[in-house]
Amino acid sequence: MSADEAIGFIRDGDTVAIVGGGGGLMEAACLLAAVERRFLATGTPRNLALHHSLGVGDRKTRGVNHFAHEGLVRKVTGGHWVWSPRMQELARTNKIEAYVVPGGVAMQLYREIGAKRPGLFSKVGLGTFVDPRLDGGRMNEAAKGSPAEVMEIGGEEFLLYKSFPVHVALLRGTFADEGGNISMAEEAANLDIQAAALAARNSGGKVIVQVREKVRDGTLPAHSILIPGAWVDAIVVDPDQMMTYDVALDPAMAGMERRPPHPLVSQPLDERQVVARRARQELADGQVVNFGFGIPDAVAALVADDVRAGRYTQTIEHGIYGGELLTGHVFGFSRNASAMIDAPTQFDFYSGGGLDIAFLGFGQIDAAGNVNASKLGGMAVGPGGFIDIAQNARKVVFCGTFDAKGTEIVVGGGRLTVTKPGAIRKLVPTVDQITFSGAQALKQGQEVVYVTERAVFRLTAAGVELIEIAPGVDLERDVLACMGFKPKISANLNRMLAACFS
Repeated sequence: MSADEAIGFIRDGDTVAIVGGGGGLMEAACLLAAVERRFLATGTPRNLALHHSLGVGDRKTRGVNHFAHEGLVRKVTGGHWVWSPRMQELARTNKIEAYVVPGGVAMQLYREIGAKRPGLFSKVGLGTFVDPRLDGGRMNEAAKGSPAEVMEIGGEEFLLYKSFPVHVALLRGTFADEGGNISMAEEAANLDIQAAALAARNSGGKVIVQVREKVRDGTLPAHSILIPGAWVDAIVVDPDQMMTYDVALDPAMAGMERRPPHPLVSQPLDERQVVARRARQELADGQVVNFGFGIPDAVAALVADDVRAGRYTQTIEHGIYGGELLTGHVFGFSRNASAMIDAPTQFDFYSGGGLDIAFLGFGQIDAAGNVNASKLGGMAVGPGGFIDIAQNARKVVFCGTFDAKGTEIVVGGGRLTVTKPGAIRKLVPTVDQITFSGAQALKQGQEVVYVTERAVFRLTAAGVELIEIAPGVDLERDVLACMGFKPKISANLNRMLAACFS
């Protein structure tokens, strides 16, 4: 049927699940636009509860932005919000109830809903802002409840992320046959498509799938079907469907074939490159690794040849292994991947401790080793898969600049010179929001390192300890005087390797 006909299944007050990622990854763009079009023309559907595990949109008009109208949604629970500034504004002005849950948790919860279980039991989020004893995942004053509650099982604490019925799932695939079977054969990831469809189907809801092409029965191999036709209520064919906002189809991004990788581009010697070089020293051969968004991209670029040579196994939370990690608005995409699985299973792997090391960004660090990466400049942005990854990797390397706004430094000749410190401190007495809990990390026995261009720290039972400073900087003037707390200083305080600054 047409997109407008399919959207007619959505009733006022329904809970709607959407799937996708930044840059147009797996986004059912035709369906999302139809929801907005109907609402603006008729005033319905109204008062929807919207759920999404990752950020979906382009920071302007697409993705979640289609739902960002007062009256269209009353409640939004999202893993990541930065791709929809319009929805962020509705949250900031308390026009909606706004909640955040970890991205992996949101995906895994769909499976629990589909199996009619009470919810997802997980340690992910303990001690962070999604813990109901802290902020409970609430983004604004309009949010009164919490998606989770604390439970004790066998003497151990867990969070129970509570199940809810999914009335409509708006999803996307590549092909649909005449029986309604859905294949993702030419998509860049599987994400939580299957789990969301299961949740809606077994909630008695509707599963609406947008595809690029309809094909005859028998033309799709059975093992390529991710959503069986028995789960599907409506199919909308959009022949103009794009793999990303900018790419119609790249077979290497879909895992269909291998193509020559893009040549590596030499990066300027600046603070970003210094952090990446120092962070790289934390890697060991044979490790399974995840790279987050931001400066960790630069670490990934440095080790790209080593990944191709098999020294490390690179993973993306979207369910991708190996390949060439793409950056910017197509973060989460990979070319020439070696394996592509569904994202909830990838987060199972992470939750079970399968990840040896993760390189993640930060907005703030405090004296207890807590990290804020989800509330920046007073605006809640959500963690995406950050909490799931950071809390479960055996070793976490947080990468970022020492301070921000107006910082002036000179890098070269094996040293760093600070000519002007930044106006915004990132090492603060207390973080604005706990996205990573230092106390929980110590309890779990994780190794935690914080790398900046000016200094390197590690987490200890006594708090954050300074272990290295850059050659050329003055300890008191350039480091301690520019921090909001006094760290423990290692008795063996070293200089960072001059090679990082050459």
